[in-house]
This record gives sequence, C-alpha cells and structure tokens, in this order.
Amino acid sequence: MDFESGKPGRTGTIQPRGAVLRLAAPAGVLAAVAGAFAYVGSVDPYEPGHYPVCPLLRFTGVYCPGCGGLRSAHAFVHGDLTAALHANAPAVLAYLGFAVLWTVWVIRAARGRPVRIDLGPVHLWTLGTLLLVFTVVRNLPFGGWLTP
Repeated sequence: MDFESGKPGRTGTIQPRGAVLRLAAPAGVLAAVAGAFAYVGSVDPYEPGHYPVCPLLRFTGVYCPGCGGLRSAHAFVHGDLTAALHANAPAVLAYLGFAVLWTVWVIRAARGRPVRIDLGPVHLWTLGTLLLVFTVVRNLPFGGWLTP
C-alpha cells in the first residue's frame, strides 16, 4: 500500500492520504462559504451602516440583479425561505445550485474523478437573459413584489 502517493494499492483500495488531499479543496470552499453565510447571518443587512449600498441603486434608483442578495442570505440563514425569495429569488436558486454542485464535486473528488462543468454559449446566454428579465421586471410597477 502506498500511503504517500494516495494511489490505489494492489487490493484496489484508495489510500487515506489521497482521499484527504482530493477533498481539501471542496472542504476549503465549504468553509469559506459557511463563514460568509455565518457573518451575513449574524450581521443584519437591514440595519444601515453594516454593508455598502449598491452604487447602481444609490445613483439611479434602479435595482440590479444582486440587490437584496445580502438580505436574502440573511433570511436564508435564519430559515425564512419566503423572505429570502422575496429579497432576491435568483440568489436563493444560486444557493441551492451551489449546494448541488458542491455535493457533486465532493462525490467525484472522493472517487478520484475530475469535475467538469461544461456551460456552452446557449446556457450562458439563457442565464444572462433570465437575469436581465428579472432585473427589468423588478424595476417596473407590476414587479414591485420582486424588490428587496
């Protein structure tokens, strides 16, 4: 058994050191994201002065696609999914998407497989278009329920 290289031995088992090294990056990303959510969960974005104001909102009065993201994360951390969706629905979808992608990353890393996410131009244009529509609708009078 070769514990230094982390390669499978003659019995076909994965060595502990290799598995730990492969899971280090996903663990580090999870720690960073958990730390960010813990901070936003403990420092209320509804109280002025804790976070900078969105420059687009401040100078134009237009809500960008990210406006309400901190409020959404704060509500999400506190288990208030309705408030999180109201503050910024695409952000909540992004949190859930991150959870799925991170889980796939961990499973593939544990098995020693690379992770590939192939987003083609159609996917990127679709995502951009959806965010643009969300931004336009939330700034129109009938889209007031999407404002943070």
